Amino acid sequence: MGTIVSFHAHPDDESIGTAGTLARAAAAGHRVVLVFATRGELGEPVPGVLEPGEQLAVRRSAECYASAAALGAKRVEFLGYTDSGMMGEPTNGAPFCFWQADVEHAARRLSLILDEEEPDVLTIYDDNGGYGHPDHIQVHRVGRRAAELSAVPVVAQSTINRDWLLRGMRGAAGAPDFTDPGFGKPESEITHRVDAVDFVDQKRAAMRAHASQIAPDHFLLAMPEPLFVMGMGVEFYIVDPAPSPAATPDLFEELFAPLR
Repeated sequence: MGTIVSFHAHPDDESIGTAGTLARAAAAGHRVVLVFATRGELGEPVPGVLEPGEQLAVRRSAECYASAAALGAKRVEFLGYTDSGMMGEPTNGAPFCFWQADVEHAARRLSLILDEEEPDVLTIYDDNGGYGHPDHIQVHRVGRRAAELSAVPVVAQSTINRDWLLRGMRGAAGAPDFTDPGFGKPESEITHRVDAVDFVDQKRAAMRAHASQIAPDHFLLAMPEPLFVMGMGVEFYIVDPAPSPAATPDLFEELFAPLR
């Protein structure tokens, strides 16, 4: 069996972007490891969720473990940086935020985990972090460098297939603007997909585990079942460079299908 390490910016990111892939990997007997750059200190909590005096970072950390259990992940780690907030906010300049982290130093922190796990696949985000969040962009930069340091065979950049969503979810209530060029990538730039339709229940459970961020009436959870299965049951990746045929891990071939 193989190992997949999934690197994310904040708690709940894993439940939206890669949960189907991770649940499918775990169900097949592969080892799944989650790594978070931050504890999501600057997230906006769902009103009424936190107890009086409860710190959001503590709640979100606990939610990571509940999500990991839903997906079958066996290890959860945090790199120790703080949330940078949305692009352009003053918090981007905080000295210990992930956006300000030295890429080489942060990559060495991640590579310690990668050296221990020896993963077949590392998932990160595309070069725009999916939608331009500074911490997501930094996950791309740090993840790629850490993979180089630890000689990870495959780096799979999780991304949003803009064209797929436009075809299937146009007009859905509460949906974001899928035509925004800063949102996801066009299908022409995407190389692989993971069919996780059979694991949408685990994906939904992981999302619900992050109750401080994803309310029951959130757009994603409130979607009708057929729309949720269509929109969330397939996950997309950019794998560049592609592994050579002789060095392609079995885990990668088993889960990731070429888009073309």
